[in-house]
Amino acid sequence: MRARAIMVLGTSSHVGKSLLTAALCRIFAQHGHRVAPFKSQNMSLNSAATVEGLEIGRAQALQAEAAGVAPSVNMNPILIKPLGDSSSQIVVRGKIWGRVTAADYHLRRVEELLPTVRESYAALASQYDVIVLEGAGSPAEINLKQHDIANMRMAEIADAHCLLVGDIDRGGVFASLLGTLELLEPDERERIQGFAINKFRGDVNLLWPGIQIIEERVQKLCLGVVPYLHKLMLEEEDSLGLSVMARKQWSQDECSDRAINRPLRIAVIALPSFSNFTDFDSLRAEPSVSLLFCHTVDAVAQADIVILPGSKQTVDDLLWMREQGLDIAVQQYARVGLVVGVCGGMQMLGEVITDPLGMEHQGSVSGLGLLPIRTIMKSDKVTRNTTGKMASKILFGQLVEEVAVSGYEIHIGETLYADDAAPFATLSADSLSSGVRKDGCINPDARILGTYLHGLFDDDGFRHQFLRAARAFRKLAAPQELVLWKEGREESMNRLAQEVEKSLDMKTIFSWAGLSYEGTATTGALDRSKCSRQKDTSDEQ
Repeated sequence: MRARAIMVLGTSSHVGKSLLTAALCRIFAQHGHRVAPFKSQNMSLNSAATVEGLEIGRAQALQAEAAGVAPSVNMNPILIKPLGDSSSQIVVRGKIWGRVTAADYHLRRVEELLPTVRESYAALASQYDVIVLEGAGSPAEINLKQHDIANMRMAEIADAHCLLVGDIDRGGVFASLLGTLELLEPDERERIQGFAINKFRGDVNLLWPGIQIIEERVQKLCLGVVPYLHKLMLEEEDSLGLSVMARKQWSQDECSDRAINRPLRIAVIALPSFSNFTDFDSLRAEPSVSLLFCHTVDAVAQADIVILPGSKQTVDDLLWMREQGLDIAVQQYARVGLVVGVCGGMQMLGEVITDPLGMEHQGSVSGLGLLPIRTIMKSDKVTRNTTGKMASKILFGQLVEEVAVSGYEIHIGETLYADDAAPFATLSADSLSSGVRKDGCINPDARILGTYLHGLFDDDGFRHQFLRAARAFRKLAAPQELVLWKEGREESMNRLAQEVEKSLDMKTIFSWAGLSYEGTATTGALDRSKCSRQKDTSDEQ
């Protein structure tokens, strides 16, 4: 049986396609249908590991979670990881395929990889009732459209009914909707069955004049207006999300060291090639934390904890830190402060990074020398989910309970330990390895640590112990409230699905998949009778 396909397209990047796709996956699953997400080509530095130890975009892993199914490489057969402004690493079906320039990829490699995309989609479509596809950027990027396999071409392959989404929070939503449709070919416009407006704040009825005009102009119905949803514990898709979250400095109250109940100040260095910034969403959600993505020496000096995050270009980002004076700032801070390195950030904390094959940056570069480790870049990427426990019961100089750790590894470096180096954690055997493995490193007084585990802070037990120990080290009161992150994510997923189901015309959307909708939200949030009355009054005048 071939699955029916629905596709979520956007007028631009960051209009909310990823979360709306996740919401539709959850809604179809809640109504008892087998559903899976699909994005043929995703450009992102946020990725996740599948059960088989392969790599896909983080958004597709979230969407699979929403659908209640295990993430698969077939859900995201091509992942593009930018290496700068003009080249990228291409991951195909979860493994490194090559490194190419933007021009080479768009002009030649896309057609070469199209059969792989077709095969992955066919494999999914044979297993599920409904596939919810997500587009990439905008379908109206006319300079790239000839070789675009993520939008209208994929819609044709899947024979998908398409929903076009615009973001009103960024402004210009009506122009964006109209312009996008105007730039499509007639057969492509025909595939778009309706549009929706996302991230609305205020009284939806005030939108009616604009909705009425745009419906008449494009000859398509608005299927609903989705409200702006605050405090969703669901990750952003790309670096645009990071720019929205970033702040330049802490407030005066946050910088006051006199109040023992003040937030714990965590500075995460915003590296140019920052990868998997979703690692810190759970920390940001904690009421006892004020987390700053920063790139200034002053922010480092003011922090209670400094974190060096993952990086797609570890050596280049380390050299950038030196240009900014951040290397010296972190080294000076580390004499008395708390420092954490995650993945590439841990590699930077070591003594040297050697890249003999030029996987990221040819040659050797000295690290910050804060941990007795050295890293050699290899051609094979390690990608796996893993669990274990902290190797010591001392963290930041504080005694902690035996703490389990969990997360996923995505890296190409092999880290070697000096004779006196102590691991941060011991990890259990998995399908890719036998016996207990060492992870990361921690210095003798347990103030500086590194780990390869992305998602480490998502584990409630570890994160809570981490915060208690850090606050105690800083002579701050224990946190008065602690978040249950995984429980909160599930609540957020259900809240997202509930709001989208209330806001959109689900009867119509279900009909696109050849299914009957048995819920109550059949007309979305729009009161068309009010629209008709407004129109009649206008005609009389």
